[in-house]
Amino acid sequence: MAFKIVASQCSACGACEFECPNAAIAMKGDNFAIAAAKCTECEGEEPRCIGVCPVEKTIIKA
Repeated sequence: MAFKIVASQCSACGACEFECPNAAIAMKGDNFAIAAAKCTECEGEEPRCIGVCPVEKTIIKA
């Protein structure tokens, strides 16, 4: 399973992009998106992208 960024909630701040250990997050259009094939949900750790996102419920399980 992978995470997904809810585009309508994303502020496009970029904080999540630099925290992802798998480089699964990148700008797509005006917002960021998570490449499901690269996302490992931080393999048993607290998901880093969720921890740095300033907008609650922007990053969800897909």
